[in-house]
Amino acid sequence: MFKDTHKKLFDGVLFWSLDRFSRSGTLFTLQKLKELDNLGIFWHNYQDPYISTAGEWKDVIISIMSTLAKIERERISQRTKAGLQRVKAEGKKLGRKAIPDYAINEVIRLLMENNLNYREISKKVTYKTKHGKIHNVSPVMITRIKKDCLKKECEK
Repeated sequence: MFKDTHKKLFDGVLFWSLDRFSRSGTLFTLQKLKELDNLGIFWHNYQDPYISTAGEWKDVIISIMSTLAKIERERISQRTKAGLQRVKAEGKKLGRKAIPDYAINEVIRLLMENNLNYREISKKVTYKTKHGKIHNVSPVMITRIKKDCLKKECEK
């Protein structure tokens, strides 16, 4: 966005709330808003419109609100990390379920028997999730399967 502001591609910036504009702390937020001001680009905070017209108190209000946004971002990160650690401690696996063996075996068979590229194999090999959704094995996953197969020295 800031590259476009320097090119004068628009006259104003409307953001939902200050914490959606920036969660990088007071100095960064004030610098970016000042940059908009210096370029002659108006800005408006939809949720807190008084910030745009707060006059000499604007910097103080922005400082407080941007500090709170940064603290909230850090708290969200801490809660997320704590939740992930708790789930791991309970022995639960994180991430997507592994691709079923039948799909892996089909990828290996196609890699060994045909001159197909990964995209072609991806289109041919599908599997169902527990919710019934059908997925294709991605080219990235085919690469991983091939590397794993080479490590195990899969037989032809």
